[in-house]
Parts: sequence; C-alpha cells; structure tokens
Amino acid sequence: MATETLQDLYVEELKDAYSAEQQILKALPKLQEAATDQGLQSAFRNHVDATEEHVRRIERIMDKLDERPTGKKCKGIEGIIAEGEEILKKTNGIALDAALISAAQRVEHYEIAMYGALRTYAHQLGRPEDAELLQQTLDEEGDADKELTMIAESRVNRGALA
Repeated sequence: MATETLQDLYVEELKDAYSAEQQILKALPKLQEAATDQGLQSAFRNHVDATEEHVRRIERIMDKLDERPTGKKCKGIEGIIAEGEEILKKTNGIALDAALISAAQRVEHYEIAMYGALRTYAHQLGRPEDAELLQQTLDEEGDADKELTMIAESRVNRGALA
C-alpha cells in the first residue's frame, strides 16, 4: 500500500515503532548482562518493563485504528542495535559501561525523534487519546536518556578514565 496521506504515514510509522520496540526488547537483556555498574544494570532492567508498556500502547492505538502493528521492520533501529553489538565485541574493561551507555543513548535518541513525530501526527489527525499515549512514551524515553546521562556523568565515565 502506498503512503499517500498523513493517516497512511501515521499507520506506517506506528508499525515502524512497534518493530523498533520489539527489537529493543531483545537487545536490552544483552546490555544488562554486559554492564558491570549495578545502576546501569538496573536502568536496563527497568527499561525492559517500560518498553513492554510502549509496545502495549502501540497495540492499543493500532487496535483503535483497526490495524495490525506487524508487517514492517524498523531498519533504523536494526542498524543502531547492530552498532551496539559491534561495540560489545570490541570494548571491554573499564570502558565497557561507558560504551554501553553510548549505544543505549543512540537508541533513546532515535525513539525520541520517532515518538515526537508520531505524537505530532496524532494531534494533527485529531486523535488526542493517541497523542496522550505517545506523549507518555516520549516522556519516558526522555527520562531514560536523562538517567543514562546521570549514570555516565556521575561515575561510569570517570571510572573509565583510570
């Protein structure tokens, strides 16, 4: 199906977000396992729960649209996750946690851009309930990014200097 209208784009981008969240759910346990900092491990573990809620929100929106969230692969997040896996293979020792944070923040920034656009589309399409759900997710992604920054700046990056 061709994407011709904002409604079409909205549905396609929701499918992309759904795919991204599914891929992230598979990647987060690997990051948690690789992390050595307990706070970072906890942040990754907590983000699994948040990501599961993000998936449920997309499913609720798609259900109201009478659409299925499946059928699309988010190539953007696939590439970012592949880069993160490369970092895991190449980095060890005291720099590992700093590298994990960098990889995770790339994912967060992608998601922030994605959910910001989706929220805007929902507003413009007259779907305030969708916009509210998408704003909740956008806020949570921003909070996750801030938490990763705090962990990096308060201890992980300093520890990697040694």
